[in-house]
Amino acid sequence: MELRDMIEDLPLLGLSADQKMTAAELYESGQTGELIRYLRRFRCGLVEDMHESQRKVDRIDQMIRRAEKELQASGE
Repeated sequence: MELRDMIEDLPLLGLSADQKMTAAELYESGQTGELIRYLRRFRCGLVEDMHESQRKVDRIDQMIRRAEKELQASGE
């Protein structure tokens, strides 16, 4: 798949239409280094979102374990 085609798919990855346009403009103007920096910034945001989601999942897991212990302690 060509990089140009991949840029067209950026909205599927969560970039807005404006962000996709910025990426396309960087690519079309030959600013590949700046495009890489731009995509890396977006990637960092996605990774942080992933970590936040993982923290939430961990907290839910903790609550489930606590509830299971209480259930066992009550003899149900």
